[in-house]
Amino acid sequence: MNNKCLDYIALTIAIIGAVNWGLIGFFSFDLVSFIFGNMSWISRIVYALVGICGVYLITFYMYAGGTAEAKE
Repeated sequence: MNNKCLDYIALTIAIIGAVNWGLIGFFSFDLVSFIFGNMSWISRIVYALVGICGVYLITFYMYAGGTAEAKE
């Protein structure tokens, strides 16, 4: 199963979420809340998408280092 487009989208959204968490940790600045408002429905959707992409990216651990099937 080859979902490269979905993988890139999920990775991009997860990176955006990671940058937002870095801004929160270093500067106490929440970029999503700044752009969309504090817990507005749009910001809640953004946070939910970041969480869903993070859960999806857990499947990347299955591919890390390759598998016996991939080497054949």
